[in-house]
Amino acid sequence: MAIRNVREMGEDVLNKKCKEVKEITPRVSELIDDMLDTMYDASGVGLAAPQVGILKRIVVIDVTGEDPYVMVNPKIVEQSGEQTGYEACLSVPGKTGVVTRPNYVKAIAYNEKMEQYEIEATELLARAICHELDHLDGHLYVEKVEGALMNSEDVEEEE
Repeated sequence: MAIRNVREMGEDVLNKKCKEVKEITPRVSELIDDMLDTMYDASGVGLAAPQVGILKRIVVIDVTGEDPYVMVNPKIVEQSGEQTGYEACLSVPGKTGVVTRPNYVKAIAYNEKMEQYEIEATELLARAICHELDHLDGHLYVEKVEGALMNSEDVEEEE
């Protein structure tokens, strides 16, 4: 397992659409392990494969710090409600912005054994799923920011 370099805004790989994963190979398993290590090392709550330079439809998410979700080929199949709040991204270091997302999402995905599962999420987990799945289609949260992008420290001082 290894910590991978997180790609930053401006790097082409972050603006490309990812390819579906056909099977879990040893390299894909290693990628998933490395993505979890990288996310935890950076104190993130989610990480998508393009953020470490790999154009595969894989995300990892852990909003509690103890129960990670591995989502291979994820798709949102239902969404409702609305929530507005600050978002940040490991690929946009030191910045944050206000984004409106659905408050509820239902998604289907495959786990690291290529077993399909369904997840229903609200609040932070729903936000994280939407944010990470956007990465798989080449989009960053900064495209959805309402108002100006702010320095993270300025927001922390306000709260």
